[in-house]
Amino acid sequence: MFETFGNIRWEYLFDYELAIDSLPFLLQGLRITMVIALFSMFFALMLGVVIGVARMSKFAIFHLPARLYISFMRGTPLLVFVFILYYGLPVIGLEFNNAVVAAIVGVSLNFGGYLAEVVRSAILSVPRGQWEAAATLQMDYFQTLRKIVIPQATRIALPPTFNIFMDVVKGTSLASVITVQELLYSARLVAGRTYDSMTMYISAALIYWMVCIVIGYFQDRLEIRYNRYLSK
Repeated sequence: MFETFGNIRWEYLFDYELAIDSLPFLLQGLRITMVIALFSMFFALMLGVVIGVARMSKFAIFHLPARLYISFMRGTPLLVFVFILYYGLPVIGLEFNNAVVAAIVGVSLNFGGYLAEVVRSAILSVPRGQWEAAATLQMDYFQTLRKIVIPQATRIALPPTFNIFMDVVKGTSLASVITVQELLYSARLVAGRTYDSMTMYISAALIYWMVCIVIGYFQDRLEIRYNRYLSK
């Protein structure tokens, strides 16, 4: 084992000059990554709210399809789903003209299932007394959700929602398999040209890490803001 470590060529671990020279090109890929991540998170959140509320419905016509959707999206790999959308649908005559759009649709639909469970659990965590108080004020179901339950559930849902957003940012790397020139794809292009895969993939990993640190910072700030309204 020690002989193996002795044979490692540490000088090839990371080429700082190559990393710095390639940074502008990688940042161009990061721009595509963030476009996919932001649009995907927006649509996934909207879908998650709708599916999460439907999952809580007493009517089978709503909660059964919602349960099936959540089960399928949580039980299938994102990569397989992206392949189905981009390479499978053209077989039956449906085709995306833009790979970025296919990536946004795939990521949105997949993570919508996870966010639906976040929304459902956040709503269920609001004390039942809040619903009863709204009923005494003669609020209907949707008024109760909009004015009383959702504002409280939002604070509860913040940590898991931001964690999912981090997963969405990292999950966009799978768009590289359908030729979207996002961050990982850009790193692969440089690695193929320079034959220095280690430097480029470490550089991409560090950029993903920095993005997640920024997301975590905003998560902390929002949690502090919401927690100010809690009773001490």
